[in-house]
Amino acid sequence: MKYSYYPGCTLRTKAKDLDDYARASARVLGFELEEVEDWQCCGGVYPLGTDEIATKLSSVRALNAAKEKNQELVTICSACHHVIKRVNDDMKNVEDICTRANNYMELDTPYKGETKVLHYLEVLRDRVGFDELKKKVVNPLKGKKIGAYYGCLLLRPGKLLEFDNPENPKIMEDFIRAIGAEPVIYPYRNECCGGYISLKEKDMAKSMCDKITESAEGFGADMLITACPLCMYNLNKSSAKKIPVYYFTELLAEALGVKEVQAS
Repeated sequence: MKYSYYPGCTLRTKAKDLDDYARASARVLGFELEEVEDWQCCGGVYPLGTDEIATKLSSVRALNAAKEKNQELVTICSACHHVIKRVNDDMKNVEDICTRANNYMELDTPYKGETKVLHYLEVLRDRVGFDELKKKVVNPLKGKKIGAYYGCLLLRPGKLLEFDNPENPKIMEDFIRAIGAEPVIYPYRNECCGGYISLKEKDMAKSMCDKITESAEGFGADMLITACPLCMYNLNKSSAKKIPVYYFTELLAEALGVKEVQAS
């Protein structure tokens, strides 16, 4: 199975591991990530201005490229997923934005939100299946107690992203079980880490991160996993606690036996 793949800027720099382990794991699981040609930065933040079109065009280009190949579009970075999914909803449901964006794009056939956008975790859940993933595990992570850190961008707005229940998500916990570890459910797993204010309001961001890590440790977690490069940065830099934080793809690659292969 082939998917169009939008890696995003951070996965080419600071979050290269998130990308590399995802690609290595995909090969073992039987699907291919076909990188969108000439993709451009999604902007990192969904523009709330109703008259803002220019910053949405890079997302539209990626969505249309997937449409032309009759493929679903896969993302991994939480911010990229959030932006592209919301822009896709605009193109499908907001006539003014759709019309103006297509006027800029000058496409042979207008893009109207036809592409299905999937997060990598949704591919594991809905296309591969966690039961099938479990069969592929050669190095089950037994004895590890892992807290899933969702953050806010994957889950909200819930009705639009349709990723999981924003108040009581379980996709990452099911993933943790599939790779042989024990999920730790703790109160702050879907609260914001303060990522977008971490430079301007360092003390506030630190307080937010401390609540997350203290909550996870208090409920017995040995480590946290995330899909968000900004969350990874903030939890590592802002929190006083030193609970280790990993990208979920790194533990996936470890469980599938390809982590060392990819590292080499």
